[in-house]
Amino acid sequence: MNITTLAKRTCLLISLIITPAAWAVEMVPASPQLAAKSWVLMDAASGNVLVESGGDVRLPPASLTKLMTAYIATLEIRRGQIGENDPVTVSENAWRTGGSRMFIKVGSQVTVSDLLHGIIIQSGNDASVALAEHIAGSEDAFADMMNKTAGELGMTNSHFMNPTGLPNPEHYSSAHDMAILARAIIRVDPVHYAIYSQKEFFWNNIKQPNRNLLLWRDKTVDGLKTGHTDEAGYCMVSSAVRDGQRLIAVVFGTNSEQARAAETQKLLTYGFRFFETQTFYQKGAELATAPVWKGATSQVKAGLADDLTLTMPKGQLKKLAASMTMNPQLVAPIAKGDVIGKVEVKLEDKVVHSADLIALDAVDEGGILRRVWDSIRLFFYGLFN
Repeated sequence: MNITTLAKRTCLLISLIITPAAWAVEMVPASPQLAAKSWVLMDAASGNVLVESGGDVRLPPASLTKLMTAYIATLEIRRGQIGENDPVTVSENAWRTGGSRMFIKVGSQVTVSDLLHGIIIQSGNDASVALAEHIAGSEDAFADMMNKTAGELGMTNSHFMNPTGLPNPEHYSSAHDMAILARAIIRVDPVHYAIYSQKEFFWNNIKQPNRNLLLWRDKTVDGLKTGHTDEAGYCMVSSAVRDGQRLIAVVFGTNSEQARAAETQKLLTYGFRFFETQTFYQKGAELATAPVWKGATSQVKAGLADDLTLTMPKGQLKKLAASMTMNPQLVAPIAKGDVIGKVEVKLEDKVVHSADLIALDAVDEGGILRRVWDSIRLFFYGLFN
């Protein structure tokens, strides 16, 4: 079977799987307009932004900054650089940090785990500085780690000067960037993500509630973080799961604690009502095989480097059709992960998603006889095709 025939058959197979005989299309009404400076609603599985207003505008993030502080701490735990039970000696610098506090005492020792809870639940500036100093030695060095991590995540409209979010002209982020960060927190470390759903934390004989009011109002909400300064207004990053679909809502610059919860709820309600998400193919799953010339084996398995997940208005997923094409005349050697084709998903005639097909296994060069024989076959194949 040649490449063209294989591609045609694969295209037909996938179209039959994804596209049923009948479908219904629902119109999506206009997204809600919020009393906020900017906002973004993102699907956590696909990363698709469903609605946004000023999502890339650079604004002061206030204590939303602590999402990055906590994210770096959990990365360091996962990498084995720090341990959850490691004692952290509280410096005078950390103890003196103003704003919201965990109320740790100068010179005392607090575990990494307790500081992490104090950052996420109590929004402790003192805890944020103490943990930043433990990880990087100083706030400035930790800020460098924050900016490097932001770059790795693709947060192109963020720059951090401290681990707390206390005002600084060069400290900013955006609603879109905070959604990207929240998605990373949820996907990379679900064990520590559970902390974000805790409603209160008791430390130093003081019980402090989580400021995310939606944890009490909406049982589907399980995170993430609030923030407030006079400059930033009231901000919130929240996430909720309904019927297996997770959405992330970010609002910047509302005028009260009640308003940020209410405006966030509007976004979540809209998203769950009018959008749906489906994963069509898992990363690493074999989707097709393609012939290989001059190889130790005659075929290579093709698949995707990432899940093929799409978020669409309800009713539209049924209308999607996918096609697959392979690069012509694949010649060994082929390394695992090499791009060998492409998948395109269309809604009517519009491409809504495309992804590279990669080799799931390496194919080494064949022996001398195989290479000579395939060279001859390729010569005649070129003459008649």
